[in-house]
Amino acid sequence: MKKKTFVVIDGNSVIHRAFHALPPLKNKKGEIVNAVYGFLLVLIKIINEFDPQYLGVCFDLPEPTFRKKAFAEYKAKRKKAPQELYDQIPMIKDFLRLFNISICEKSGFEGDDIIGTLSHCFDDINNIIVSGDLDTLQLVNKNTKVYFLSKGVKEGSFYDEDMVKKRYDGLDKEKLIEYKALRGDISDNIPGVKGIGEKTAIELIKNFKTIENLYNNINSPKITESIRKKLLEGKENAFLSKELSEIKKDVPLDFCLCNYEWGNYDLKKLKKILEEYGFKSLIKRIPGLEDSGENLKLW
Repeated sequence: MKKKTFVVIDGNSVIHRAFHALPPLKNKKGEIVNAVYGFLLVLIKIINEFDPQYLGVCFDLPEPTFRKKAFAEYKAKRKKAPQELYDQIPMIKDFLRLFNISICEKSGFEGDDIIGTLSHCFDDINNIIVSGDLDTLQLVNKNTKVYFLSKGVKEGSFYDEDMVKKRYDGLDKEKLIEYKALRGDISDNIPGVKGIGEKTAIELIKNFKTIENLYNNINSPKITESIRKKLLEGKENAFLSKELSEIKKDVPLDFCLCNYEWGNYDLKKLKKILEEYGFKSLIKRIPGLEDSGENLKLW
């Protein structure tokens, strides 16, 4: 019997990608709706090509998360997106409700933590995470793949365990958190160990598997004196960075897979709203609203 498919979408990541990939389109009211349009392009592509039985979209909330509480400088250097982007998030959520797609968010946690929890609840279904954030690759397993949006919203590629290993020079996906503990992440302002680059971080984790084991064997001849000095000076940051980098898989959610079944949405109402937004080109791409009898692909 073929496994059912659960698609979990990284809402904030896809919205940001769409906003920056598309020109500032406006609807009849003069509102900028490029992120809405781009998000719907991705959503409809997923519906057509992945044929999911379950769908959920996860979002960040504005409240501080446990990471921000642990490290006040977390994401502090990230440039705030234009207000025109944030103004489109409620519009996108309205469209998700029109599609009868569940929205999931939790105060104190990031969308990634919700994604990690939802994608690891069941072993008897196939999970597909849709994101433009490489952090989600740590969630890949035998039942979970990441569809990574590599260029704007038009191109993507699947990552399974072998593809993750290939991208990180042979490093297993289980070791990505350890790698990031040393390497850090500029975009999230995760410090890592100062002076430890990508190649060195990969080599150290290949040799020592975890940062705990690395520091327990800090005097190993496999570690040069200059690297040892950097590791000792950055020890506190290494363990902090590991804590900040790990996506949670145990967020307390009132979760039932049945809540993420989708379908039976109001086609007439959806068509009307799409027309009001000026998104007529999308109508023919939605199952049940096609101009022809064919299920058209987006690209």
